[in-house]
Amino acid sequence: EWQVATTLISAMEHAYVDGSNEGMTATDTQKNMCFYVAKQMQRPCSVEEYGLALARKFVAEYPLVSSAIVSVEQKPWQRASVRGGKPHNHGFAMTAFETRVAEVVVHRGGREEITSGFKDLRLCKTTQSGYEGYLRDKYTLLPETRERLLASSITSSWQYNPSDHGSLQLDAQYEAIKSKMMDTFFGCPKKGVYSPSVQKTLYEMGEAVIESCRSVDWVLLNMPNLHFNPLSPVASTFEHDVYFPTSEPHGTIEAVVKRKQRARL
Repeated sequence: EWQVATTLISAMEHAYVDGSNEGMTATDTQKNMCFYVAKQMQRPCSVEEYGLALARKFVAEYPLVSSAIVSVEQKPWQRASVRGGKPHNHGFAMTAFETRVAEVVVHRGGREEITSGFKDLRLCKTTQSGYEGYLRDKYTLLPETRERLLASSITSSWQYNPSDHGSLQLDAQYEAIKSKMMDTFFGCPKKGVYSPSVQKTLYEMGEAVIESCRSVDWVLLNMPNLHFNPLSPVASTFEHDVYFPTSEPHGTIEAVVKRKQRARL
């Protein structure tokens, strides 16, 4: 299930200045083109491949359009398993894991951009995280700690180098990049990896993607620091076992990790 948004950059000044709709690509036309291009795809494809096909169609079909921007969100449906884990022939369930997103831009003249990513990837580790050494003054109440729960709902996007577009296996690339981020966030299965701050973990996740995926030019990560506070129920003490999520204000950390510019021969 895909949610598609289209934006057309076109020479339509006369619609604003003169009230003339001549040459305008109507919203109805754009909606119908989304369905038409979906029908024309020869095989199941990635969100990026569909976005490219749709954006190319807009630019090729309508002479006043100079650039077409297509954004796609993929809902996390997966084939359902029933009766002892057997995959169902025609049943699907919403996994509610993360939402895959993509944005492609096609410019008249041939230049193309592919940006992939996801939103709402919720990750949590119950130890191997701390926060120390920050500025403290009379307005600071937060105690330092080397033992805390770290949780976030991550939004990320990354852009592929145009020279690699022809060789990309986009579904495989998406899974590889997401797995690399999760591996870096959690660390090895037995011991994990210590996080001194969300900032450090964010940078390491972006760095891991840049180092392992040569086709990626940059990666953006947005990580709210979601709080789960220790709780001591009535007549008991806290033993790193009961936490409660709190709606009190939290910080959101964001950064872009970018590959050094490739040398030109």
